[in-house]
Amino acid sequence: MTDAPALLIDAIGKRCPLPVIDLAKRIDDVPVGALVAVVSDDPAAATDIPAWCRMREHEYVGAETAGDATTYLIRRSR
Repeated sequence: MTDAPALLIDAIGKRCPLPVIDLAKRIDDVPVGALVAVVSDDPAAATDIPAWCRMREHEYVGAETAGDATTYLIRRSR
């Protein structure tokens, strides 16, 4: 990871669209420029989270997979 995330959203066990809904509800909890990490085991999150970032004009930083879970990193842009 580049920076330590300011917010960690645990979406393990939640299926589409819940990881993105959790992200949308909580991203305003961090200041502009801060990282948010969403941990998910839902395969749909791999397309849903980057697409949501594009639509909402936040920076999709990338993803790191460990075991069955993937951590998606998003930088709040506005």
